[in-house]
Amino acid sequence: MTALHEAVALGDYDLVHDILKKGQCDPNDKDIDWNDKTPVHWAAGKGQSETVKLLVEHGARLCLRNDVGWTPAHFAAESGRLAMLRTLHALHAPIDSRDLYGDTPMRIAQVYGHKDCVKFLENAEVECRDYRLAAELKGIELDHTDEDWELKQEELLKSKPCPRKKDTKKCTKEGDSPIP
Repeated sequence: MTALHEAVALGDYDLVHDILKKGQCDPNDKDIDWNDKTPVHWAAGKGQSETVKLLVEHGARLCLRNDVGWTPAHFAAESGRLAMLRTLHALHAPIDSRDLYGDTPMRIAQVYGHKDCVKFLENAEVECRDYRLAAELKGIELDHTDEDWELKQEELLKSKPCPRKKDTKKCTKEGDSPIP
């Protein structure tokens, strides 16, 4: 865990600011000891909107995923952080991404009973897709893909049995989820 991860996990905005200002840590560093969580994952789960904005100002990517494909929006949804979901949406974070098991942040909010988050995400997911489509039509590239996680996911799909297929056939297409 980097000093930046620790400062965010502790909720110390001033320390986060100092670390970023000095360039001491990469705001996109994934902590392998904590399931590839980035500082933004920590801040999103704790509802630290101002810290997320500060991290983004210093180059943090909102599309990065942990080892099972959770984005910052998944962590915000899990903990019922409606204000954080609004912040992520305003920053054009991909809030409709599916994790390794096919769950979106809205599904995570449903599982944890965060009805206000579910209601918000119902509309926000549509707006997120519309924004992505409009950007594509205009030739604007969005930062919505975590290339490292995509490679890991591809390897998992190749190596794990697929529950939707008989015996030991591997998952090979989008929507197939491996058994963990």
